[in-house]
Amino acid sequence: MLRRTFWLWPALLTLVLGVRGSWRPELWRDELATWSAATRSTGDLFDLLHHVDAVSGVYYLLMHFWVSAFGDSPTVFRLPSALAMSGAAVFVALAGRKQFGARAGLVAGLLFAVMPSVSRFSQEARSYAFAVLAVAAATWLLLRALERPTWQRWLPYAVSVAAAGLFHMVALCVLAPHAAVVALRWWRERRRALLIGFPAAVLVAMVPVAPLVLLGRRQVGRQISWLQEPNLQDFTNLWHGLFQSPLVSGCVLAMAALPAAWPKGRRPAFEIGLVAALPIVAIWFVSQGQTAYFLDRYLLFTVPAWAVLAGAGLSALRPRALVAVGLIGTALLGLQDQEKLRTRTSHEWADERGAARIIAAGYQPGDGIATVRGDNAYMMLDFAIGYYLPDRVRPKDVFAAKTPVQNDDLYAVDCPRPAECAAGLQRIWVATYSEADDPFKGLSAAEVEVLDKQFAKERVQHVQGITVTLMVRTPAAH
Repeated sequence: MLRRTFWLWPALLTLVLGVRGSWRPELWRDELATWSAATRSTGDLFDLLHHVDAVSGVYYLLMHFWVSAFGDSPTVFRLPSALAMSGAAVFVALAGRKQFGARAGLVAGLLFAVMPSVSRFSQEARSYAFAVLAVAAATWLLLRALERPTWQRWLPYAVSVAAAGLFHMVALCVLAPHAAVVALRWWRERRRALLIGFPAAVLVAMVPVAPLVLLGRRQVGRQISWLQEPNLQDFTNLWHGLFQSPLVSGCVLAMAALPAAWPKGRRPAFEIGLVAALPIVAIWFVSQGQTAYFLDRYLLFTVPAWAVLAGAGLSALRPRALVAVGLIGTALLGLQDQEKLRTRTSHEWADERGAARIIAAGYQPGDGIATVRGDNAYMMLDFAIGYYLPDRVRPKDVFAAKTPVQNDDLYAVDCPRPAECAAGLQRIWVATYSEADDPFKGLSAAEVEVLDKQFAKERVQHVQGITVTLMVRTPAAH
């Protein structure tokens, strides 16, 4: 029984570690973008995707139905990612067993579960965990199809590849090592079915992905224009980000090198090594061109393959007691990083929850709110405060001519005449990323002029990284 359900224990451990403390970190701007999209109507969501974030459309739609059914508290909002990572642990264990045996599969799955990056992105309301799941499944399904290349085995592989592309297009780079593995198997076995089945499965997978690729290319300037061409230092630093722990990264890479030394482990280790390493090298070279994609979280889908290699290496050690020592040692090496990722500031440095608490405590019906936009709109302070405010507290966004929903975008349209937009309001809450001595930092000159001339500061309060100022209209401005 235990031998048949060996994959269950990594899945459960991954889920437990993924959920533990997931309510503590404040949502950061990418998660807030997910929240903004998921809480719109389906019509408004499709209007948004027509302008921006089309590549995240499948994930946003999934989260729309999840939030509609279960709500949007931090733990519930992040739970789909934890479930996806738990599913990925299953396929890590299965791939490890297929290549190296059941013991290696179990060890690989447990190593995957205790990696800090797995816990970190189990607590991230973005699509990365789903891309990890899809790629882990695709790798196991490929190995399974190579044993008996029938259409009944190629079809699930095609579905998993399509899912990888729909959840994160960069994950499609896994097709390069998969093609290399197929070619190596064909060279050794000369089975014609391999040369037919794999290309056919990829073509089927690309049918739903191709329109998204075309639409995503038109929006790339909005999505990742901030990424710079990577250098060799970025390549070196990647490993710490990929595992979210310098100590764990060194440990995993050392263990991953061990299977290549086995007389019987070299071929399967080389195949899994291609899945682990080739996408990283390929994306680094591709990123030397017009558009860069080289970012640790974009390459998170390679972590399952690294876990399989490391698990195979560790499980081969003798005496067997060293296997338990290696597992426990890796977990302990990452313990400090595990705890750090569950702190309030692990996702977002500023205390946006605290700012919302101040506003909620002093709110009166009819109040307005002004937050930084312009060059700082990408920080999404308006969404953050909106997320943490209770439902009864809904101040009007004073200096927005159109809300993000009305604009079919993630950003509002600034009011061209701030004085007119503020007319009739008696109190405005101003929230900015600033110190207490500069409460209007980031607001436009026209907005500051309205606040200075027509309102007076009644209360200025500061939480980490944010100043909240209550402005009250002066009698002379009536």
